[in-house]
Amino acid sequence: MEQQVHSIVVGGGAAGFFAALTARAANPEKSIYILERTGQFLGKVKISGGGRCNVTHACFEPRELVKYYPRGSKALLGPFTRFGPRDTVAWFAERGVELKTEGDGRMFPVTDSSQTIIQCLVEEAKCLGVELCTGFGVKAIERSAHGFVLATESETFQCEKLLLATGSHPQGHAWAQRMGHTIVSAVPSLFTFNIPSSSLLDLSGISVEQVVLTLECYPEEQCGPLLLTHWGFSGPAVLKFSAWAARELHACGYHTTVFVRWVPARKLEEVQAVLKQHKERAAQRAIAIDPPYPLPRNLWSRLAKLSGITEEARWGSLSQKSLCALAEKLFRDPYLIEGKTTYKQEFVTAGGVNLDEVNFRTMESKCTPGLYFAGEILDIDGVTGGFNFQNAWTTGYIAGHSLAD
Repeated sequence: MEQQVHSIVVGGGAAGFFAALTARAANPEKSIYILERTGQFLGKVKISGGGRCNVTHACFEPRELVKYYPRGSKALLGPFTRFGPRDTVAWFAERGVELKTEGDGRMFPVTDSSQTIIQCLVEEAKCLGVELCTGFGVKAIERSAHGFVLATESETFQCEKLLLATGSHPQGHAWAQRMGHTIVSAVPSLFTFNIPSSSLLDLSGISVEQVVLTLECYPEEQCGPLLLTHWGFSGPAVLKFSAWAARELHACGYHTTVFVRWVPARKLEEVQAVLKQHKERAAQRAIAIDPPYPLPRNLWSRLAKLSGITEEARWGSLSQKSLCALAEKLFRDPYLIEGKTTYKQEFVTAGGVNLDEVNFRTMESKCTPGLYFAGEILDIDGVTGGFNFQNAWTTGYIAGHSLAD
């Protein structure tokens, strides 16, 4: 026997949940079910931000906000004017969840616990009468005269409107493809660089406030903080680069060279000039313990050693050849990437439903009336910092209002 439902959301993550809450709040007379294949809702919310949940980012101007999305920036501009980070903050505040802003703009619940966000969303769903169904893996979706028929192992559902919010799961892409959509192949985003041959592995834990990175396989540079790890490089600069260059890195099998500029200079000659001036000013000081740039002492000492400079060498004895070698090391230091590592427990993909086939005023499919999308199933991804969750809240909000209409 089929259950008759007005709207069904497939996928119990952030986007699907927010869409269901929005729909039910906008039109309490319309029934809505969330079908989640696993045993728990909001699994990604739970582990995000190291268990703290990076809810959004304190970037409140839509034209600035979209700059943090390697894919989807143009499509999201309009939606962000309807529901952006300020609206997200207000939505949670109205339900007793206060968010705080950290120095880099990331926003977390003041409790520093993702459970606070999960509890808020689940309690709101129960209060509104959203039907929450865990362990309901959808086996098949078919079009019908009145909408869609969904078959699970235990039950069959008939609905007028269907929202796919299945994240990067291949099954969601397969269903969208069967209903006429083009799928941009999914590749990993937001990961760290494995550099097993790095001469800096034993300096794990050292961070540099500002570096400039370039890749052999990608034409543009990326700047920001860098963290040395026991497997290679991490930190905001690397994570942002992994997002912007996601397709190029995938195409080369994550085997390419990354060049690190450890110092704030636009030209190699600028570095040479700084070193020459320091040589004249600090002739009697040991090079290994007297950096002219604000680099961590252990890192500076290692870079000098790798440039062929002994531990005892003084600035005054630095030859022109050694000075040039050190300048080159500081300006364009090469490391061979030989793979990637998922950042903490987070996993984001670049790819999904082609954005040209979705109406971003409603999140409805242009190929199949009554079918909607929200969240990471779309070919949208942001850099780290709460931007991927904001995409989920925004597209979920718009899709939810469409389900309610």
